[in-house]
Amino acid sequence: MSGDALLLTEPFDPAEALRRFTVDLPQAGGIVSFLGQVREGGGVEALELSHYAPLTLPAMQELAGRVRERWSLDGLLVIHRSGVMVPGEPIVLVAAAARHRRDAFAAADYAMDHLKSESWFWKREKVAGEWRWIEPRTQDIEDLARWA
Repeated sequence: MSGDALLLTEPFDPAEALRRFTVDLPQAGGIVSFLGQVREGGGVEALELSHYAPLTLPAMQELAGRVRERWSLDGLLVIHRSGVMVPGEPIVLVAAAARHRRDAFAAADYAMDHLKSESWFWKREKVAGEWRWIEPRTQDIEDLARWA
């Protein structure tokens, strides 16, 4: 099975990561990817994601394992950034490869809902020179509940 869970502190190139992921997956009929980036607007100057190192990567790997158990995949890739990022910078990349597109779509969707809602990250944003914490949204909790 191709792919892995990666936790990065430096910027990454999502196109290159996706290229490396797909190069060994010629048997996959569908490859679905989701890229989350720091949103521009609302005066946001920066986003910071902090985490508890002994928990975060093992939890991401455990999530990847649950995704692989639930869907028939040829590959799965989960990359998540931490640290300070500016608008337009990638935060997260999830890619799922499967023989059939529905498995790939569902696997990527499930992984993102769980990364977003079972987050092992503390988030804050800088607006007008001031940092403020970001709390989970109701929609994030509802998105997670649909998988129960």
